[in-house]
Amino acid sequence: MSVKSKIKTISWSLLGLCCVVLLVAAMKAKDSKACSKVEVSIEGAAKNMFVKKADVIDVLNKSGIHAGKILEDINLKTSEEQLEKNVWIKDAELFFDNHQVLHVKITEREPVARVFTISGNSFYIDSAGLRLPVNENATARLIVFTSFPSDKKMLSKPDSLVLDDVKRIASYINADSFINAQTAQVNITPQRTYEITPVVGNQVVRIGDADNLNEKFGKLVAFYKQVFSKAGFEKYSIIDVQYEGQVVGVRKGEGYTIPADTAKAMKQLKQADVKLSTVLNDTTYAARITKPAVDSVKHEPKHEAVKQPVKKTDNKKKNSSNKKNVKKPKAVMKKV
Repeated sequence: MSVKSKIKTISWSLLGLCCVVLLVAAMKAKDSKACSKVEVSIEGAAKNMFVKKADVIDVLNKSGIHAGKILEDINLKTSEEQLEKNVWIKDAELFFDNHQVLHVKITEREPVARVFTISGNSFYIDSAGLRLPVNENATARLIVFTSFPSDKKMLSKPDSLVLDDVKRIASYINADSFINAQTAQVNITPQRTYEITPVVGNQVVRIGDADNLNEKFGKLVAFYKQVFSKAGFEKYSIIDVQYEGQVVGVRKGEGYTIPADTAKAMKQLKQADVKLSTVLNDTTYAARITKPAVDSVKHEPKHEAVKQPVKKTDNKKKNSSNKKNVKKPKAVMKKV
């Protein structure tokens, strides 16, 4: 290596070392400064403010974080962990800017539904399926689910599946403005299916399980637009959209029986319809039956019957001659 190259390498090394020293000095100088201000911003729930700025400031004060505190004495990571102990806080991020202002960014969990248990207790559920406690100082106008089967903190597998269904149904309804405006509450049945009580009308909307929600609610909206616009909301007591390919509307005062296997029943009905069409189109069954002429029947006066001996040979001949003269119909309609 030439002397020129060595001098160049040494120069760059010294320059880099100077930059590092200056950076460390700047950081130490900054850390020795005091916090000038604390600014708190809360995002994630524009309408439902379950986390108040005063609550956040209170947690920071308990950790010794406030304006005038030396920066090097503030542990930002520990403060974030303390804030995230609040179940309503999804994420907490703390950092200082160049003016020693502490920025506290809070992401609040946003509930999608309020769930009432069979015993009457209630809780909120967010989009991730997490149960959130009811806050006495704040309430949210959300879809209400009733008759949730358990109050336990540790749910069984069936109850966990129900809670997941609640999250899916609530998220779908919240995403559709029309259905959301028409839904008052959703009841969980003992069979773990779901029935909607609408805002307008006294009918019950049965959606079954939480599968194929797009198809089910699509049929419901079509029913609202095509039927209710003509018949009105008060004529129906039940609207059932839980079965594939059909909507069942039951008028008030009429009975309603759901088959055990509707898909199978519909298939059998179609098969029976095909068989009936085949029978009607079959010439064997469609042929007309020849009727005897009215004129050929003679009306004679009644006389007392007189028994006379008849020869067997004459009867046979007579029967054979009758068989030859009588015309048979081309087809015979059988009663089933």
